Amino acid sequence: MMPRTELLKDILADLRMAASFVTILPVASSKPATDGAIARATWALPVAGLVVGLAGALVYKVASRFGLTPSLAALLALAATALITGALHEDGLADTADGLGGGRTRERKLEIMRDSRIGTYGVCALILTFGLRWSALATIANPWAVTLALCAAHAAARAGVPAFMSLVPPARPDGLSASAGQPPGRSVAIAFTLGILALTLALGPGKALAGLILLSLAGLMLARLAIRQIGGQTGDILGAFEQLGEIVILLVAAAFQMGR
Repeated sequence: MMPRTELLKDILADLRMAASFVTILPVASSKPATDGAIARATWALPVAGLVVGLAGALVYKVASRFGLTPSLAALLALAATALITGALHEDGLADTADGLGGGRTRERKLEIMRDSRIGTYGVCALILTFGLRWSALATIANPWAVTLALCAAHAAARAGVPAFMSLVPPARPDGLSASAGQPPGRSVAIAFTLGILALTLALGPGKALAGLILLSLAGLMLARLAIRQIGGQTGDILGAFEQLGEIVILLVAAAFQMGR
């Protein structure tokens, strides 16, 4: 049995690795990113997502205190989350849209997804993701409700990433996703549990169930599309999955807010 101090060190190392994997925070793990270390640390992605969500919520709260409208506060909150992640997931979404929408062959699609330039599909995808999330946050409006929605969205969107990586094979032998490796079942289970916990505590059982169902459906559709078109998933596909998750959860939170 692993000593408690060693277990704590491993947990902290995984948390730092997960945070450095999806944010630009200077928290690089002391654990070498080899031999599947990144894959094992994916259980901590929802925790890293919670940090991102709290950052956006803090900006929204401050903006509201200064008298800005919900629309402006929401825009600043989205800017904060994009800044803290280095727009990593937005970049993945744009590349996915360009590759899956623009290429005719598998090889060409993968080539487009590796191209740093952005095309029409990518621009449209970015407009949609920012527009939908901005509208949802502005609709929710109340700073506390926005905090809960952002925390739930960012945690749950990343909670499904390990399962997606485990169930959908890498589309190519190199690249971010392939180098990270396949998350073990334990990491998938912990991440999934943390995601459900975040959804339930933040939104309540009803919204959590609706969000979980819709997020699962979105993931299944993306997985099917990726397998059919490029043979599996890439780092860009994972970024697109995260963005879809954010959109779904925020829209669920906004829809229930309007129904009150």
